[in-house]
Amino acid sequence: MMITKLRLHLTEYFPFLTHKRVLLAVSGGIDSMVMADLFSKLPFEMGIAHCNFGLRFQESDADEALVQSYAEKIKVPYFFERLDAQRFADDYKVSIQMAARQLRYNWFQELLETKHFDYVLTAHHLNDSLETFLINFSRGTGPDGLVGIPPQNGNVIRPLLPFSRGEIEKYARINSVPWREDSSNASDKYMRNKLRHQIVPVLKEINPSFLNAFQYTSEYLRQKLSMADDAARIVYRKVVSDDAEQKKINLKELLVLPNYKSYLQHWLQPLGFTAWNDIYELVNAQSGKQVFSSGFRLIKDRECLLLAPIAASDQLSFLIEKGIREVKFPLKLSFCKVADKIGASNTVIFVDEDLLGFPLMIRKWEEGDRFQPIGMAGQSKKVSKYFKDEKFSAIEKEQAWLLCTGTKVIWIIGRRQDDRFKVTPNTKNILQIKLDNET
Repeated sequence: MMITKLRLHLTEYFPFLTHKRVLLAVSGGIDSMVMADLFSKLPFEMGIAHCNFGLRFQESDADEALVQSYAEKIKVPYFFERLDAQRFADDYKVSIQMAARQLRYNWFQELLETKHFDYVLTAHHLNDSLETFLINFSRGTGPDGLVGIPPQNGNVIRPLLPFSRGEIEKYARINSVPWREDSSNASDKYMRNKLRHQIVPVLKEINPSFLNAFQYTSEYLRQKLSMADDAARIVYRKVVSDDAEQKKINLKELLVLPNYKSYLQHWLQPLGFTAWNDIYELVNAQSGKQVFSSGFRLIKDRECLLLAPIAASDQLSFLIEKGIREVKFPLKLSFCKVADKIGASNTVIFVDEDLLGFPLMIRKWEEGDRFQPIGMAGQSKKVSKYFKDEKFSAIEKEQAWLLCTGTKVIWIIGRRQDDRFKVTPNTKNILQIKLDNET
């Protein structure tokens, strides 16, 4: 019996749902109406949510009417929203299906927050999962795309994945569950329908137990992926070092692994990287070569790959007027007149204020910048040469800021002061400049 099988499935895989408030996404089709009927017979506090996209005009309105009347019949809270998928698709240049999905899930998440539900339940079933596998397989995919639809994605749960379309139809007939057929399901215009109508029947003809075989295989692959996740975490701790600004992938440690490409993809794919051939070539490229995702960049730096977020601000210079005691952006610096030079370090410098021309400037370094490192009076050095000698990474160079007066460098901030502005016995006004490293 389907409800007994569902109860056992929930107990084994979703025990945390006990005493939780669940929001059922119900379209009016057979799958979601059966899900609603099943959960109405289980001890859950539930609500029903329905989206009307108006894409099938009177049919869409009839779907809405059915779901509303059913929610009233079983006496559960009902929520509905009319969403303009066509306009969203036109504005963002995506397909209608993608637009509807985006709008639908955004609304579900809003309901979770405002109506205090814990999880969204959708009625995806075994046949849906098979079709997703075939779509991914036909387009080319990694291991994650070969397991079909995941049972859970954050606070979205698919409790009907163990059930076939045939089981759902049988339950609907026996229990007189009302439902409506989406007329677009009959069209082979969409890839999913073409697979459903033309490919899956052939596979079932070749092997009548094809759906069960797929279910077994996908579960087996899911367990293998879980093992791969565990291995990736272990290798990550050995190969990758983290700090507040960047991650450093040690290539010497990574390249001894015969399957290092898989580890790179496992770590980088969640960050939006897709240019895998470029990333694999980066391993043997010269220092400075980069690959970008929408929010991150991966840079080759000697024996490492450096991973860091792309800076949010493109502003390269900031002025500091005389008398300002503190600046907070792009770095937190404090300026204070003192009587003596005590406690100089990389983050605290003392300069002769009378040698400065205001306004001072904090700016990014540029090719051709030179300074005279403190202790090397009269000897100038290119800032780029200083970076090279100090073994700055590509990211550290990009993140370096200079404090300047006119065209002269006062300080490679947090690193090295310029000798020309140091305090001497003739200095009358000592200015302490301090970097707060905690910002």
